[in-house]
Amino acid sequence: MFSIGAKMFCVVGLDESPTSASFKVTDEEFEEMANRPDFKPAPYVAKYKWVLASDIQTMKKAEWEKYLRQSYELVKAKLPPKIKKQLE
Repeated sequence: MFSIGAKMFCVVGLDESPTSASFKVTDEEFEEMANRPDFKPAPYVAKYKWVLASDIQTMKKAEWEKYLRQSYELVKAKLPPKIKKQLE
C-alpha cells in the first residue's frame, strides 16, 4: 500500500501474478476505466471512484505513471489543511 498523510492512494498485489493494483481515478474517468478490459470497480472502495487493474502490465508505462500520480494528487487534495501543511 502507498499512502500520503495516512491515506492510501494505491494498493498493489505483489504476491500475485499478474501484478494487480487499485487506485483512485476522477469521477469522469471512473465508468470508462471500470469497463475497460482487465479493469473493474475496486472492491470496497469503488464508491470512492477506485478501480482495480487486474494486470498492470497491460498499461503502458506512461499511462501507469499518469494514473499513479493522479491518484496521489486526488487523495492529497482531500487531506485536511493541517496535514497538507505538514507535508510541505
